[in-house]
Amino acid sequence: MLRTGAWAARDLRVPARNALLADIVPATVYGRAYGFERAMDNLGAIAGPLLALALVGLVGTRTAIALSIIPGLLAALAIAYAIRQSPRAERHERQPLRLRIRPVLTGRLGRLMVGVSAFECGNVAATLLILRASELLAPGGSQDRAIQLALGLYVAYNLAATLASVPAGRLGDRRGALLALALGVGLFGLAYAGFAAGPTSVLGLAPWFVAAGVAIGCVETAEHAAVAGLAPVELRGSAFGLLAAVQSFGNLAASALAGLLWTVASPRVAFVYLVAWMVLALVGLLAARRSR
Repeated sequence: MLRTGAWAARDLRVPARNALLADIVPATVYGRAYGFERAMDNLGAIAGPLLALALVGLVGTRTAIALSIIPGLLAALAIAYAIRQSPRAERHERQPLRLRIRPVLTGRLGRLMVGVSAFECGNVAATLLILRASELLAPGGSQDRAIQLALGLYVAYNLAATLASVPAGRLGDRRGALLALALGVGLFGLAYAGFAAGPTSVLGLAPWFVAAGVAIGCVETAEHAAVAGLAPVELRGSAFGLLAAVQSFGNLAASALAGLLWTVASPRVAFVYLVAWMVLALVGLLAARRSR
């Protein structure tokens, strides 16, 4: 129940945060703004668990969970302060609370959403990458050791995502967010192909984890920057809400179907299936970029 509440809070928080950033940041630096946000989020995915482990060792699990409330409260206060102090925050007329889907699905923004939807249908949870690595590294060795190595590769994935986010945003600001998004999707296709091939060593798997990390850094940054740039001011909330829904349901469907193929056929078939979605998404995004 607590985890469900946390995910629900995230799905409420993320679209509002993205719309707020679009309001207070100049359009010329959307990419860098969203890239910095993604970099800090991915850095937190590395530092947070390490800090939690240290706290559990020092004060115990219950006290560590209680202390975790403090960063959340500080973040809420910081956001409230930033909103009040920002000279660029735009004030809009109060409008009825509703999600406007049809206008979001028209024009270039609609074509972007089609490409993003295809990508999210192949964007599986990173857990499957860890599982694939642990299975490939296990034969001839300890299962526990294989899991440890797989988790180490996942740290490299998060580190790559952290380092790639701001450069991806800068590329989006200079050459267009759709180009950065297409680059990330292409890297995902390459990484999934590597996982399908099934290298059985850490050195063989590391490039694909790094490629997937760079890819997610590019994609998450560029998705938000592209929506901010294409959505009219009055549709930003709805556009970011729809994007969050596509990301959530797409990730669930991708992971479920890939897991099913993994079980009834093989991991290789599952990753080939994901490569196919990346190809479709890349075609859609390049078509959207060419249309003006």
